[in-house]
Amino acid sequence: MSKDPERPQYTRYRSRPRLPGRLGERSRDPEFKGVELRDDVRRGPRHRRRARRPLSVGRVVRYVVLAALAWLALSFVLFMVSSQVEQGKVSDAASRTLDTAGPMPVSANTILVLGSDARPKGSKEGGANVVGEPSRADTILLIRAGGGASSRLAIPRDTVVEIPGHGRDKINASFAIGGPALTITTVKEYLGIDINHVMEVNLDNFPDFIDAMGGINVSDVGCVRANVDGTDEDGGTTIDIKAGETVHLDGKHVLGLARVRTNTCDNETAAGENDTDRAARQQKILGAIKRRLISPPTFLRLPWVSWNAPKAVRTDMNGLSLLGLFAAIQTASTPAPSVLKPSGSETTPDGGVGLNVDDDEKRAAVKKFLDG
Repeated sequence: MSKDPERPQYTRYRSRPRLPGRLGERSRDPEFKGVELRDDVRRGPRHRRRARRPLSVGRVVRYVVLAALAWLALSFVLFMVSSQVEQGKVSDAASRTLDTAGPMPVSANTILVLGSDARPKGSKEGGANVVGEPSRADTILLIRAGGGASSRLAIPRDTVVEIPGHGRDKINASFAIGGPALTITTVKEYLGIDINHVMEVNLDNFPDFIDAMGGINVSDVGCVRANVDGTDEDGGTTIDIKAGETVHLDGKHVLGLARVRTNTCDNETAAGENDTDRAARQQKILGAIKRRLISPPTFLRLPWVSWNAPKAVRTDMNGLSLLGLFAAIQTASTPAPSVLKPSGSETTPDGGVGLNVDDDEKRAAVKKFLDG
């Protein structure tokens, strides 16, 4: 076939595949010709590799802060859920006897802490009652916290007082007669103060709370030697602390130390111990718990501590109120143990012997407590 001299001649060229986006436009630019593209660029954005940035100190700090915030958030949720479950276990009668106050930690509140002498069935501890039967208050402690206040006042359980509607008797009998409600009313009338909240120690769950923290270090309790509910080998609790010694105790032994009624240490101090010394020991335990709560090991265990803390007590306070209490206690100084000192003895109507507190001593102790 002959070529038509009138028809223009064309040369065909095969073009390369067009690159996406602006790179495709640039590849058609004359100035861009001859430039060799990297393989990852030529293959398109889906196949590009990101350059790894070096791990800097700032990035490490940000990761640590984010992890700590997540740890705190988890602990907060567990604490609130556990608090909500436990709040409903305080009787309506006890709640009605309480006085109102502003929120902690900005306002000062008075909290009555009670521990009964109820023990599980099979307990070998002398003088203890079985759970479910009428029990006497084993511990009666007032805590003043919030608004900058920080004080404690223990009332010996054998202190003879006027129990409303039941005459004179040891103050711990009020718990056996009318539970927390009557004990709150009795303490209010005896000391002439308002009580804003109540906390009843749950003896079944209290050791779990201590164990969740990894135990506590107890010091300055003097020589203490006793077997509570039998020895360790028998399933009970053996307490053996030398004078001046700091010991690390698990939950079972912390509860045992708080319960010690008869100290068998061979010295005059132990031989002359009474309920006042026992109350002072219990306050030393509270101080040890406070120190442990703000320690690094507790932060590592915080979710477990947050879940078990509300279970260690039965209280009218909700989760936010409990957090306010803990914040008030942790931000205030640790007060020295204060115990209402008896001035003599008094015979109760049933023939027992209790402790009598002079009115001037009582007024001075109450003033120091409220001013603290």
